[in-house]
Amino acid sequence: MGRKVTLATCSLNQWALDFDGNMERILKSIEIAKAKGATYRLGPELEISGYGCADHFYESDTLLHSFQVLRKLLESPLTQDIICDVGMPIMHHNVRYNCRVLFLNRKILLIRPKMMMADSGNYRERRWFSPWNQLRQVEEYFLPRMIQEVTGQDTVPFGDCVLSTRDTCIGSEICAELWSPRSPHIHMGLDGVEIFTNSSASHHELRKAHLRVNLMTSATNKVGGIYLFSNQRGCDGDRVYYEGCSMVVINGDVVAQGAQFSLEDVEVITATLDLEDVRSYRGELCQSFMDPVTKPCHRVKVDFCLSGGDDACLPTHQPIKCRLHTPEEEISLGPACWLWDYLRRSGQAGFLLPLSGGVDSSSTACIVHSMCVLLCQAVEDGNTQVLEDVRRVVGDASYWPQGPAELCGRVFTTCYMPSENSSADTCSRAKQLANQIGSTHMNVNIDMAVKGIMGVFTMVTGSRPQFRVNGGSHRENLALQNVQARVRMVLAYLFAQLSLWSRGRPGGLLVLGSANVDESLTGYFTKYDCSSADINPIGGVSKTDLRGFLQHCVDRYGLTALQDILVAPPTAELEPLTDGQVSQTDEADMGVSYAELSVIGRLRKISKCGPFSMFCKLLHLWKDVLSPAEVARKVKHFFTMYSVNRHKMTTVTPSYHAEAYSPDDNRFDLRPFLYNTRWPWQFRCIDSQVSQLEANAPSQ
Repeated sequence: MGRKVTLATCSLNQWALDFDGNMERILKSIEIAKAKGATYRLGPELEISGYGCADHFYESDTLLHSFQVLRKLLESPLTQDIICDVGMPIMHHNVRYNCRVLFLNRKILLIRPKMMMADSGNYRERRWFSPWNQLRQVEEYFLPRMIQEVTGQDTVPFGDCVLSTRDTCIGSEICAELWSPRSPHIHMGLDGVEIFTNSSASHHELRKAHLRVNLMTSATNKVGGIYLFSNQRGCDGDRVYYEGCSMVVINGDVVAQGAQFSLEDVEVITATLDLEDVRSYRGELCQSFMDPVTKPCHRVKVDFCLSGGDDACLPTHQPIKCRLHTPEEEISLGPACWLWDYLRRSGQAGFLLPLSGGVDSSSTACIVHSMCVLLCQAVEDGNTQVLEDVRRVVGDASYWPQGPAELCGRVFTTCYMPSENSSADTCSRAKQLANQIGSTHMNVNIDMAVKGIMGVFTMVTGSRPQFRVNGGSHRENLALQNVQARVRMVLAYLFAQLSLWSRGRPGGLLVLGSANVDESLTGYFTKYDCSSADINPIGGVSKTDLRGFLQHCVDRYGLTALQDILVAPPTAELEPLTDGQVSQTDEADMGVSYAELSVIGRLRKISKCGPFSMFCKLLHLWKDVLSPAEVARKVKHFFTMYSVNRHKMTTVTPSYHAEAYSPDDNRFDLRPFLYNTRWPWQFRCIDSQVSQLEANAPSQ
């Protein structure tokens, strides 16, 4: 009896509609898997087309080109003598399905459509695909002529079925099915399926990775078996970053794990395991649950062995400890990999960042520095694809990076944009950080541009607005702040387009934003100011986490300039200085602290709290520090700010998704952008509750 099997799973950096590149990476992964002795290779979800095609899935071209790639895979000598499990969209009876196609030696063995769709948060799968609802039922799928010419098959099994080889049985799950309370692996395991596979496009989110690991270990703890997990890697053309971290689990133990963040476009991990370990495990724990009455899985038989002929030397699997990064490491690595994917695929020559000397813009700068560290390490490790891409970005076919700071000077320009309201401290902090990370740094004073714009306004209206400290109204004060902020955006794009030209270098720069998730939540930024950019690596990260990240950069990279930035009060520096010192602070302007905003943001999005429910939750949470009336004021102030500024989220810079309470209107947080900003009914309920609590409070 065959016992020893070598199985391969992989992380691929696939790109929506990049059929050439996607096919090359699939073939490379199969070649590596075979070289490692694997007889089964699993790839990520929708790897042929790319997961993020969105409404391109409606186009017949996407289906056509996917089948054209499948034909080339079937014809390739690399795919011979190994079961290949690939993902692609398929239409069956005029219905689109997200499918796995399993094939061997130019024959398609089965097509398994996804049964449970991902439709929450960043995902809208039911917009493009239908779930296969016919449990343990199989139909005939008529192959396109181009595939029939290769396989000699007219039809193949399509539906909820498993693959039965001569020595074992393999069942597929697709991404969200692992997370479902009705995961297919339970029934499959009790029906004798020994190897479960899961092809995913699972995105990175801070503090999330352990959940995925726990699901796989608990699944195989309960029912036994081998679990292969394959995940997409990289930026597939949108706000999320797919973090890879493919792995193999057996009987509750992780035995192989890929990198969570990596610049490798193709990573293949393998494990050689003994099938009898699964059978022995089940014999003790699951025997009484193996129910022959339950409708069995439909088995597709294939005359092939996963195991080799040598059972004399059998492996004993050795559990490994999962390497899961801290939140600070995740911020350092995930957005850095995302930025690199975006840069190398955009055709641009680097980044430009308005660097203010505060926590937010400094965090963005440090992420670019982290990207340069990763690139230099990859080149040193012999990654020829990274070196080729770096040379293309810098426009020098013979370039070799001499270190992160030198590379940073090539691809990263920082720009401090002071006005008469800027302090010497922020200027010094920005310059010191730029010097330490190696960016090309500029000082661009905006006073002349601001005075020119205000001169136009005065010439037309005959009126000259004043700051509040000079006797102006709130409207005047806000307008004068916004002019400064918007001028910075205009200048940022001007220098992004022409600064390399002025230095005699080709290409343009992508403008980076630096508004954090809490500022987006309250709308504490100027619409179309320097928070408006091409992409924003910190738009899904809280201020609290950014502070932890900067301390990590001090410890990890020795960026001591960050120490002064960490102790400085956050400020926009848009109002006049008092005796040369900043008098305006972010938290005073917002009327709520960043720590409080993190709590409020999680209650609003994750706990689904409206104003009244949030008041009740915070009443309990903050009972030792705030009175009911003070809690009520905080809640009402937040919802007023949130609703007044919600329209800003419709134009917010595309941001790296990192936080589960992100208010990103475009994909993640689908809510109105026009509200009754007075919230009359909701606020009356809060006020009524406060009155009752005060009336019932014991007298002092």
